[in-house]
Formats: sequence, structure tokens, C-alpha cells
Amino acid sequence: MTRVHNFSAGPAALPLEVIKHAQQELTDYKETGRSIMELSHRSAHYEEIDQQAKARLRNLLGLGDKFEIMFLQGGASSQFMMAPYNFLGKDQTADYIDTGRWSAKAIKEAEIFGNVHVPFSSAEGNYDRVPTQDELKFSDNPQYVHFTSNNTVAGTQFPVEPDTNGVPLVCDASSDFLSRPIDVDKYGIIYAGAQKNVGPAGVTVVIIKKDFLAQANTENVPTILQYGTHTGKIFNTPPTFNVYMVNLVLKWIEGKGGLSGFKSFNEKKAKKVYDAIDADDFYRGAVDKESRSLMNVTFRLPSEELEQKFVDEAVKHDLYSLKGHRSVGGIRASIYNACPMESVDTLVDFMNDFRSNNG
Repeated sequence: MTRVHNFSAGPAALPLEVIKHAQQELTDYKETGRSIMELSHRSAHYEEIDQQAKARLRNLLGLGDKFEIMFLQGGASSQFMMAPYNFLGKDQTADYIDTGRWSAKAIKEAEIFGNVHVPFSSAEGNYDRVPTQDELKFSDNPQYVHFTSNNTVAGTQFPVEPDTNGVPLVCDASSDFLSRPIDVDKYGIIYAGAQKNVGPAGVTVVIIKKDFLAQANTENVPTILQYGTHTGKIFNTPPTFNVYMVNLVLKWIEGKGGLSGFKSFNEKKAKKVYDAIDADDFYRGAVDKESRSLMNVTFRLPSEELEQKFVDEAVKHDLYSLKGHRSVGGIRASIYNACPMESVDTLVDFMNDFRSNNG
């Protein structure tokens, strides 16, 4: 079997050793005579997986005992609704930094529940950058400040968390989750769909600070949509296989040096691709250089015809899923944690050859 170079934005590449480990246990998990998919979520075997995964997240992120961890369903899109449902009343205001397609969707959902103030938007520039600290114009007393740490479609990323002067951050971290260390004390909620950097599609990691959770509204909020419902004992059947895979990926991240190790690794990968883009004017970065993402590298060629040729010829070299998002076009290489350096080197070699043959 041949493994291709997978640059999919999500569901994205998983570590091969994790897939092989899961393959070995697929039909018989720890001599139970059953797959993990066939075991009760109340069983001791699954509870061990749940607790291991949460312990690994605490260790990797340095959460201590100040945070609750949940494995929910519905993707980050469900959190666009769930966060304001729990924390934004009709007479209250939350600040939403608008830097991409997904933050715009989050704003639309939040407006159902209360007032939304936008302290910055790069929509007029087709979301080609994130703000500097000086550009953020926060409201007087927001309940929280929401931001999308990495914008998968445009290819931008906040280099550091916005400084909110103590107001809790609520972060959609789906596409750079666990790719680098963060300052967890600044966050009220961190949520991330697993399918980009930490597991297969179907489970959403939600991390919430306990003292922030204590402020949640429970009046007229359906039970399953209350964050407090999902602390302590498992409330309803989780996506057990997906959490099992997340646990294996977390173990793999630990073994590769943790978040500091991946920060360095991801910076090296991204630099190779951006250096190829910046070598001359044949390739053109799609976003402001100071806002470039380490996870989703986006760029354009001199024409859409050349871009299509690039995508078509890349497949012949086993380079897959390089077409940009349908809303913006161009080229996008998603190089999350599990993307190996070999794939990046192969991509850069192809880029240089393509430039020589078509420039």
C-alpha cells in the first residue's frame, strides 16, 4: 500500500503510527473479544480511555485542576451556538473578532442570544489578516471575547492571544489546537473540532474554566446544551471510537516532545513552504505576511488556469488536497501536526519544478 502526501484541511492527516495501532486493536480491544466501538461507554475500559485523554490534555496544556474537559458532538459549529446560549443574555454584550468565514458564522449565531460587538473585522480585505493589538476596539463590559485562533480558509493565524485586560477569551481553536503552547489562564473556553489536528471527525474537544462555568446561565437552556451537564459523569453516549483515537493522538504528541516540540516542528515546515512562495513573484502569498498561518499555507499563481494545472499535476506526484477553499480559490496546503516533513519537502520540490516549467 502507498500512502500519499495528504494536505487536506479536514478531515486531515492522522499520524500513521496511530492508525496502525488502532488497526491492531480494531477487532479485539485489550482481549475483550470486542472492538472499542462495541463496548459500553459505561464500561471500565472506556472510562479508562476517557480519563486518560483528559489527563493527557491537562498535562499538554498545563490546565491543572482549574478547567473542565468535555468530549462533545456537533463540531465547532455547535459551539457557535452553545457558548452564547450559556453565557450571553439578551441584555448583555459579547465581543467577536471577525477574521474569517468561521468567525462570521459564530457572530451570526451569537446575535440570536444577545448583543454582539465586533472590535475588528478584516472582511473588507477578504480576511487577509488578523488585527494588531492596537486595532482591537473592545466594548466597555463584554461577557467574553471570542476569536478564531487560526483561519483555515484564508490561511491566517493569531501569533499570540489578544490582550483583553482580563476578560475571558472564548476560542475556536479547531485548526491549530495543540500545535503550540498557549496561555491557558486567558481563556474561559477553548473548543476544537478534532478532525484537523487531534483525531477523526465526530468529536469536539471543549475545555472550560471552572470559575467561568460558574457564571453560566441555566434558565431555559435545554439540559444537553448546558455545559454543566457534561462535567463529572458522562451524560449521554459519546463518540467512543473517536475519543479512543484522540487519546492515541495525544499519546503520540506527548512522545514527540509535546506542544513546544510541535511549535518548533510546525515553524520549520511552514518556513520551507513560505520560502518557496517568496522566492520570486511566480507564487503569491494570499494573506498579509505578519498574519500567515503555520497550519494552512495559502497562495496564488499567475492565473486560475495555472492553479488548476498545479493541482492536477500535483496529484501525479502523490500530492493531494491542495486546491484552495471553494470560496476563495487558489492553493492551500494544510500542514497540521501529523503532516510529516517528507510531505513538505516533496511539495516544495514540486513547487520549484512547477515554477521552472511554467514560469
